[in-house]
Amino acid sequence: MKKVVILFLCLLSSYFLSAQTMSDLTTHQIILKFKKDKKPNISVGASQSFDNRVLDQLNKENDIQSIHLTGHKKKGDTFVLELPPNTPIEAVMQSYQKTGLFEYVEPNYLGKGHGVETIPDDPRFNLQWSHFNDGSFTLSTATVDADIDSELAWDITTGDPDMIVAVLDSGAKLNHPEFSGRIWRNNEAINGVDNDGNSYIDDINGWDFANEDNDVTDDHGHGTNVAGIALASGNNATGYAGMNWNSQIMICKILDENNRGFYSWWAEAIYYAVDNGATVINFSAGGFGSSNLLEEAVDYAYFNNVPLVVSAGNSNAGVEYPAKYDNAIAIGSTNPDDSRSIPFFWNDDSGSNFGVEIDFVAPGNYIYGLNYNSNTNFNSYWGGTSQAAPHLTGLISLLFSVDETLTIDEIRAILEETAEDQVGEPTEDIPGFDVYYGHGRINAFQALSSLMEPVNTFENIEKNILIYPNPLTRNHPLEISNLTDGPYTVSIYNALGQRLYSEKITTDNLQITIELPKLNSGTYFFRIENPSRNNSILEKLIIK
Repeated sequence: MKKVVILFLCLLSSYFLSAQTMSDLTTHQIILKFKKDKKPNISVGASQSFDNRVLDQLNKENDIQSIHLTGHKKKGDTFVLELPPNTPIEAVMQSYQKTGLFEYVEPNYLGKGHGVETIPDDPRFNLQWSHFNDGSFTLSTATVDADIDSELAWDITTGDPDMIVAVLDSGAKLNHPEFSGRIWRNNEAINGVDNDGNSYIDDINGWDFANEDNDVTDDHGHGTNVAGIALASGNNATGYAGMNWNSQIMICKILDENNRGFYSWWAEAIYYAVDNGATVINFSAGGFGSSNLLEEAVDYAYFNNVPLVVSAGNSNAGVEYPAKYDNAIAIGSTNPDDSRSIPFFWNDDSGSNFGVEIDFVAPGNYIYGLNYNSNTNFNSYWGGTSQAAPHLTGLISLLFSVDETLTIDEIRAILEETAEDQVGEPTEDIPGFDVYYGHGRINAFQALSSLMEPVNTFENIEKNILIYPNPLTRNHPLEISNLTDGPYTVSIYNALGQRLYSEKITTDNLQITIELPKLNSGTYFFRIENPSRNNSILEKLIIK
């Protein structure tokens, strides 16, 4: 199996059309898509000609600076035209549309990344509350178990090494130890020739759509952080654990050094990722303008069974594009106490966007991660729906790792059935679907467990087994009740699945007391097995 999980990790926010001038939005660029029966012979480059007298006259009259092919390049029917500064592009678009040659003429909208970074002075500690939350997080109010249960999910799978995950963002730090051995390598030689015939030359690790070259190195930081949330290697004694520890990472750079990007870059990157083997797309980017070009790309991913995960935006307003489109999976952000992120730590006027298009929420505020300038600096954290999206993208990649035959609609159904509802503010997180939390906060363990064969629980009284107290105070004994006579094995695991303690016990009582080894405060997992019945129970255990 060769899959690409496209991480559209770049939540881009743009200026709204009604609030800004068209030139602010587009930097003087428009998009033309020819009708199927109207496309002329094309000559782009120095001559900048469409080989059509009417169009070439329009190009001359409007002093077109350049013409670039965009969209699905193999079709060769969609182009970006660069206009001079201060051009009234509304009138220019009308003049091209009146020719009757185009399916649509629209602005090339511009957006920017939604995540914002802070460098704290505090010493590093177990900071990944999104995966395991014991209520001890100090930068914000935190609630025990306000997380997505990644630790339990990793007991099922940590990712398929043959799957390819494409990250669409500001690039990535390719030599970071957390990505070691996992950057996707295309079947392409570096020789200045398009050897694989995909319309991109020497695209060995992906493509830089912002600068039109094969250098996908991160020059901003947003992309490295997002990629790490989804795909940093786990259980390697380095940095942080991503959602998926094993899959390959395809890098698609769709944001420039200022964390901004054009819709034409985004659409083209979606086509690229899908055509080069994508399984799921994470798109942490967005803007306020609706675009035919971008929606067509979103639909292309859907009809090729490639889930497109898109962050909803950070302005505490309506869902942005492309999250707003029907065939995207829109995700909002939550805090360490399961409340909607309003505001994010970096601005009192910010907040996770909302609306009928929201599908799910995931942790997105105070998310620590990787640094694009250093392989050893793990002290920065970000906040935004950009950081929520890769949690879901990583989860979807784990679902595909267990069952590669899943469809997008089946994945949606699984996520809807297993999301945790009514965990946030009661006024917003009402029973069932709502516009603030969608179907609820995702739960990785419950989602993956739904794909597994049913596990027999203990028979008779053991179906009511109790493990208490939980949370457990350090050095306090653990009580297990409602057992039946017989042998048991009890084990303690840390968040990475490493077994820290195991003991065989035979009991003829309904209750047993276990003196655990000295463990630090944190989240652990307690398994009790009855080998004679070939079944077991696994519970999260919080030690204070």
